[in-house]
Amino acid sequence: MNMILSVLNITAPVFLLAAVGFIWVKLGFEYRVEFVTRLTMTLSVPCLIFVALMKTEIEPEALAALTLASLVAYIIVMASSFALVKLAKLDVRTFLAPLVFGNTGNLGLPLALFAFGEDGFGYAVVVFAVMAIMSFTIGVWIVSGGGSLKRVVQEPLVGATLLGALFLWQGWETPMVLTNTLELIGQMAIPIMLITLGVAVARLETKAMTQAMWLSVVKVIICVAASWVAANWFGLDSVPTAVLIVQIATPVAVTSYLLAEKYGADAQPVAGLVVASTLLSVVYLPLILAFVI
Repeated sequence: MNMILSVLNITAPVFLLAAVGFIWVKLGFEYRVEFVTRLTMTLSVPCLIFVALMKTEIEPEALAALTLASLVAYIIVMASSFALVKLAKLDVRTFLAPLVFGNTGNLGLPLALFAFGEDGFGYAVVVFAVMAIMSFTIGVWIVSGGGSLKRVVQEPLVGATLLGALFLWQGWETPMVLTNTLELIGQMAIPIMLITLGVAVARLETKAMTQAMWLSVVKVIICVAASWVAANWFGLDSVPTAVLIVQIATPVAVTSYLLAEKYGADAQPVAGLVVASTLLSVVYLPLILAFVI
């Protein structure tokens, strides 16, 4: 019961902030998704990623093993999700990236901190870094329909992730005044993204939610299986294994919706996936934690 309540304490703000966006649209107020997307993806989220990586402390050997395990797990998830999308005759641009990359940031990180303490949080940031690099390189390439890899590399999110990884590896830190500024900018990312999610939910169709539910269930099964295989392959200890499974099994991230909006993919089904998978996470995340702890 305590585990369920703790997960609810983490996920409840997601729905409350999304409700703000939902009500905002229903009241007829203006909400410029294009501007909000540009603000968050160009400025706020990159700052959030960089500071999170820079502040993480983890042993080099554990870092290497978990990084490789995370990479392999995501490759397995991507291959399995691609097969699923093709079998279901769905659009690859719209569905593949959201099914692969979860909400390892604003849900996975706090959940890892609660369940496994500071050490678990450090491991979770490593998985988050791998996800971010893959999501904003390969993921963006998929959502944008291919095209020039140069455009993908120029994404601020990619630069922030690589720079944060470099600072983590070298043990560097920015001056306190700069760190506080970047952290403050990054803190506005999560509420803005969640409010934007509520705006999308206000425009959802029933069909999108029905489809999103069964896809979300299959996503959880694929992610748990893939992360378990990868963790055993690299012989991870119990805590990093548990963190890897929880992180990769997190629901679809709000950034998936923002990327769909930014690159002209069908954003409505993605918003449905975000909502459906987050709702399901209230049930399946406590079950996963009960099993791995």
